[in-house]
Amino acid sequence: MRRGNSPAKGSPPSQSLLRRANTALSQLQSLLPSSNPPDEESPITVIRLSAPIISSASAEPPVSRSSDVSNTSLTHPPSGPTPSSLEADLLHYKELFSKLRFSYVEQVTKEKFIRAIVGDPPLIVTPQENAELEDSNKIAKAELKALKSEVAGMVKDLEFRGRELAKQYERVQTETAQLRELPSKMEELEREIARLKEEQQVGEGSRAELNLPLAKTLQLVGGKKRQMQELDRQLEQLRNQAPRKKKEMERLQGEVAGLEQKRTNSMVAAKEAKRRKEDKGGRGGVDELEARGRWYRGSEAVLRGMLDIQG
Repeated sequence: MRRGNSPAKGSPPSQSLLRRANTALSQLQSLLPSSNPPDEESPITVIRLSAPIISSASAEPPVSRSSDVSNTSLTHPPSGPTPSSLEADLLHYKELFSKLRFSYVEQVTKEKFIRAIVGDPPLIVTPQENAELEDSNKIAKAELKALKSEVAGMVKDLEFRGRELAKQYERVQTETAQLRELPSKMEELEREIARLKEEQQVGEGSRAELNLPLAKTLQLVGGKKRQMQELDRQLEQLRNQAPRKKKEMERLQGEVAGLEQKRTNSMVAAKEAKRRKEDKGGRGGVDELEARGRWYRGSEAVLRGMLDIQG
């Protein structure tokens, strides 16, 4: 059974993955607003969510106020809202609403007091009515406090959900960008796979071991492992013999150094003897070393003759 040569049934996995990526990308693009092209960014911000409220507020008659914050910061932000700027705006509006509530309560109280005085007949409040009003105010304050606590909890919950949604939105934007790049990357990988298959088909003749069946491949791997074990054993033996061979090499190097020294001395003596011979040969004389050598050779011949040594 050869790997990579059997035809695959149906469409290749890469083609199915590519179709799935294109389908997911088209579904994501269909979820985007139709007024914007699919490739443009369309972030969801607080400004976009507050557009219906701002538009409805702008339809009402303008009311003059002494606030130092205008609607232009909401309708046309210079560089987009940030968490710090939104928190600053929220704190500012809370202060404005508290001042507005105080002014409203003060104005309503004055108006009721004046109407009670100038009314005909004038409004007279008894202590019993004041006590009942205080009791009802206590009940209303308790209900208001409970509602404030509930609203604070809802605000915290909305803040948490808003942060979670912002994180999810950023993750979806990142994954959408990656998904848009996925088809081109998959096409590039398919081209690379096709190139590698062509190279494998070209090299099948020179490297037939890559196309062996599984049984023969396992057999070949076992043989290679045995060869590696034999080589490891031989290498271990050579490592054990290395110190002894090193000592023997050092001894032979010492002997070679001594022989080299003797050879150098012999060469110097030979050159000196040759020079003397040439100097005395020109004058017809015999060198002392040559004469001594002749005497040694003659003595050797006499001794061999006396001792009847053949050599």
